[in-house]
Amino acid sequence: MTLAPASPSPLAHRLSVAPMMDWTDRHCRVFHRHMTRRAMLYTEMVTAPAVLHGDAARLLGFDAVEHPVALQLGGSDPAELAAAVRVAAPYGYDEINLNCGCPSDRVQSGCFGAVLMERPALVADCVAAMQAESRVPVTVKCRIGVDDQTPADILPRFLETVAAAGVRHFIIHARKAWLKGLSPKENREIPPLDYPLVLAMKQRFPELTLCLNGGVTSLSQAQGLLDQGLDGVMVGRAAYHDPASVLMGADSLWGEGFAPDAHQVVQAMLPYIQAHLAQGGRLHQITRHMLGLFTGKPGARGWRRVLSEGANRPGAGTDLLLHALAQVQDSASSAA
Repeated sequence: MTLAPASPSPLAHRLSVAPMMDWTDRHCRVFHRHMTRRAMLYTEMVTAPAVLHGDAARLLGFDAVEHPVALQLGGSDPAELAAAVRVAAPYGYDEINLNCGCPSDRVQSGCFGAVLMERPALVADCVAAMQAESRVPVTVKCRIGVDDQTPADILPRFLETVAAAGVRHFIIHARKAWLKGLSPKENREIPPLDYPLVLAMKQRFPELTLCLNGGVTSLSQAQGLLDQGLDGVMVGRAAYHDPASVLMGADSLWGEGFAPDAHQVVQAMLPYIQAHLAQGGRLHQITRHMLGLFTGKPGARGWRRVLSEGANRPGAGTDLLLHALAQVQDSASSAA
């Protein structure tokens, strides 16, 4: 299966895959791209200081097949963020996104992420500086509020302030972030979702592109939210743990028929994996993202077992992947 990168369009965000630390690296994104040509893919959050002082090629490099793909940056210093955008520009991302939603301790201590919900004027300064260095749209991913803030009061003010600096596209995680008392994992699950508030923001700011994140687990749920007037839906953990059910067939949201099956996706990944191994990479660096491909299907347990036990061994190659696939095929034959 030959996959041509899709050109970004104003509708690219009808469905997107969330930036997820330790998960949505370049290998994960290539894997996801073989299931959908249209969904916007996001990098893991990369901090501006890391871009400026670390290995930029390792942090920012990606395969052309990943387009459309967005870089998510973390930071709160306008000059630092602008410099990071300048470094990233030659890599050719389709969008630069500022993280105003992550609640982790290390993010709070660096004064970026969800804590920036308390500082909309600073966010406006940051995005203005970023836009001055960017040839592609600068967007913001945020929460509906943090701690004791009243979302219905602060979210419109936040959107208004940041939009005045030129941002036209926001991805809103429809939960508060509790910076005191909840872990990052709990912040993804415990604060209640408030979809009506995000829908109300779309009615209040029809000129903005507003996408909803949080709690979306299926294509039908995404379609329902689009039907209510939202511009896009971002899917997180469901796209990682059960990618087939969320991403295969996702291009139907654009009225397109691209819908490979899981076996085709495995075959499509083989040349990429072989190239990675030839460059000194390890099999598990890619296959760890593929463990959920057959979730809910006969043979899923054998698929996961073979890859989990063998992919980290020295010399593991594509023959192991094909052996894992045979477990699925054998189970499917037995179930028939």
